[in-house]
Amino acid sequence: MAYDYSDLLAVIDDWAQQSVKTGWIDQQQALSLRGEQESSASELFENKNDRPLIVAFMGGTGVGKSSLLNKLSGKAIAKTGIERPTSREVTLYHHQSVSLTQLEDTFPLQNIQISQHSEQANKQVVWIDMPDFDSTEEKNKGIVMQWLPYVDVLVYVVSPERYRDNKAWQLLLSEGASHAWLFVMNQWDRGETAQYQDFKQQLAKAGFDSPIIYKTICDPEQTQEEDELPALLKTIESVSSENTVEQLEYRGQQIRRHAIRKKLQQCYQSLGNKAAFSILLETQKLGWSKTKAQLVQGFEWPIKQLAVVYAKEVNIAQQDKIKLWDEWAQSRFNDYVDELILTVDQYGLPSTPLRKGLFDLRAKAEKHIQAQTELSCRKALINPGNLVQRMSLKLVNVCELVLPLIAMSVVGYQVFQGYYDSAVTEQAFLGVDFAVHSSLMVLISWLIPFFIIKKMQPSLEKAAFKGLNQGLELAMTMIEMDIKQAIMAFENQHQQLMVSLNGLIDQCDRDVAGEGVKLGDQQLQRMLVEGALESH
Repeated sequence: MAYDYSDLLAVIDDWAQQSVKTGWIDQQQALSLRGEQESSASELFENKNDRPLIVAFMGGTGVGKSSLLNKLSGKAIAKTGIERPTSREVTLYHHQSVSLTQLEDTFPLQNIQISQHSEQANKQVVWIDMPDFDSTEEKNKGIVMQWLPYVDVLVYVVSPERYRDNKAWQLLLSEGASHAWLFVMNQWDRGETAQYQDFKQQLAKAGFDSPIIYKTICDPEQTQEEDELPALLKTIESVSSENTVEQLEYRGQQIRRHAIRKKLQQCYQSLGNKAAFSILLETQKLGWSKTKAQLVQGFEWPIKQLAVVYAKEVNIAQQDKIKLWDEWAQSRFNDYVDELILTVDQYGLPSTPLRKGLFDLRAKAEKHIQAQTELSCRKALINPGNLVQRMSLKLVNVCELVLPLIAMSVVGYQVFQGYYDSAVTEQAFLGVDFAVHSSLMVLISWLIPFFIIKKMQPSLEKAAFKGLNQGLELAMTMIEMDIKQAIMAFENQHQQLMVSLNGLIDQCDRDVAGEGVKLGDQQLQRMLVEGALESH
């Protein structure tokens, strides 16, 4: 079971670190998941299968925790009274056969007072006297919280004067489900039955259905029949068997699984709802339509200027090019991208993954505009005009060649025929009128096609303007596709993350039965009650 739990922690840690890298959760959430310690009392002992029961005295300042431990041991092993107003020292009392060699790997030994005993009856119990967590020394609370994961049974000590401390109740409420609890009203020689009943009612309000409360008197000079310290010892002895310790160990592991499950569910909720993606897509569509219209309108004048330049010379020097994508265009596009990120934030989705996915598009948009407009312009200049214009120009070009040839052939034939007739009949050769008319006919047959070609020749400026606009439209489409792909990748990552997170939660559910561990767990309390009944 321990191996399974360790494996679960490793999987959760890998998931958390990967999620941090991709921006789905922050480092604090990852640390929160990793903060559910694997720590247990077994780690403090070499023989984990046969370890003793860890019992800790805990309570506020001046309630007599150290006096209880001293009375248990029969000697002054823990500082009491004025010697310990704000002590950060932890006193540990165990049988001499118990080895604590691994203790120094977890806790600073300079802050631990260790004492041993040889009583066989308490061989399977290690007693710990905790610092006063409500004292003026703030570090005391930190020491108490550091030790809590390693404690099996907490003996919560109060006095008739101090059983309603606010810090005490806060600790009970936060740690109530994590441990087995026994309660001691110490200094009972100064107490009253009404105080005992009131304390019992307070515990019931805190969630303890059947609290086990002992009334003790630690004054060594007094021996009264109402001192229930021996009964407390017998209760501890009754639950210090190997089977009970194993159950406590297993229960502690279940509690930690349950705590991890709650943290995973909190992460699940922080990842947002899938329905937010439909709103995001709608925002993207409307926002892009508006942004595209602004950009196209803003590009109209520079495209006209650039068309004039390209019509004169295709190979333009870099410094002479008119830049379509300027600071104004970049600012409009950035506003659109920021609107998408803001929408993600508003609907509870982590925005960092989308921000990373859209980051490259801010620079990529300019490259799309520059590349596509220039390429389309060059293509348009290669074949200016439409298909009808090009076919008509080819026909007129043929006519420009053929018609003058026909005219010259007709004139030549007339010249040859006139020369022949003049030689036979001795009539006058061709006159001036013929020469003028012939020249005009040849000239007209060439001039008309030439004029038509001049008039039908497509404008390079118009061709460049058309090509630039076509390239701009193509670039806009490519930019929109890039944005949609980034959103789709964002949604796919979200789906995969939710599936993996659900798998981790299910893995925790398989080992945490029912609704989890409640405050004042009945099974655990029943073991203690049975031990208490035996002691009486």
